[in-house]
Amino acid sequence: MIPSETEFAQAVVLLTAGELVAFPTETVYGLGADASNADAVAKIFAAKGRPADHPLIVHLPADDWVEHWAQSIPDPAWELMESFWPGPLTLILKKQPWVPDLITGGQQTVGLRVPGHPVALELLRRFAQRNAQGGIAAPSANRFGRVSPTTAAHVRAELGEQLMVLEGGACAVGIESTIVDCSRQEPVILRPGHIAPAHLAEVLGFAPEIETAEGAPRVSGSLPAHYAPNTPMRLLRPGELDALSPSVGTALLAHSPALAARAAHWPAGRIKLLPAEPVAYAHNLYAALRALDKSGAEIILVELTPDAPAWSAVNDRLRRALAGSN
Repeated sequence: MIPSETEFAQAVVLLTAGELVAFPTETVYGLGADASNADAVAKIFAAKGRPADHPLIVHLPADDWVEHWAQSIPDPAWELMESFWPGPLTLILKKQPWVPDLITGGQQTVGLRVPGHPVALELLRRFAQRNAQGGIAAPSANRFGRVSPTTAAHVRAELGEQLMVLEGGACAVGIESTIVDCSRQEPVILRPGHIAPAHLAEVLGFAPEIETAEGAPRVSGSLPAHYAPNTPMRLLRPGELDALSPSVGTALLAHSPALAARAAHWPAGRIKLLPAEPVAYAHNLYAALRALDKSGAEIILVELTPDAPAWSAVNDRLRRALAGSN
């Protein structure tokens, strides 16, 4: 699903004029603005209800724009770019002095990414032809702290029909990018994602540690409560699954094959059975949470997922969603 020439042209005109445009990436849909225009970026914060000190990720059309936004770029960062860009990896680097404080949350670092979605890349390339800075700031296109959108319909439901949304189908990855801090002595993962420590180790020669506690630098999606539906959530541990049965006002997010047999007895629309495999689970997670949030249930019960490295990104999102829903 590719937008028309007219739609791309309209999107570039709006961005150049300091307006907002939502567009798809391979991770989630982003709410975009000219990253070099502080007034335009301020509209992102207003639309999302986002705290002003919460930094944004700048999306670039290619890695040859990186040195315009960042300085003192270490060799490991270039190696990661070569291996994973375009793709779901954000790098935290020392910013150039001109980069607006509103983008960085007043910090001396900036998050950069070249997305791996054809619509996002085409938009970025066209925008860069009109804008000397070439960057689009684009957090997820939803209200701050809520479930990220993975379809254009999710964006419209969240932010309204008046916003221009470039269509690009459902997002292939379905959760936000891995964030790696390359501004310190050794790379560290600040937000787990589709690109796992094992993937990074193939390039770096070691698996970076995951540092998810709040600290410096602050990055997108690092708050304890995030990615949450409006409906309260509660984690179901293995012992509680045995006695689980459908009940009025309850919805269930599960992945165990053992629970599949019970699905037919659950109220319509109140159960989502996701694949028992982390990549496929992540791809479906946000859409499932949105559906259960609309089901009319009073609480969403979430089956505990495996405590294994491959599930780190999913577990990160669920932990923050549970905190944000209560």
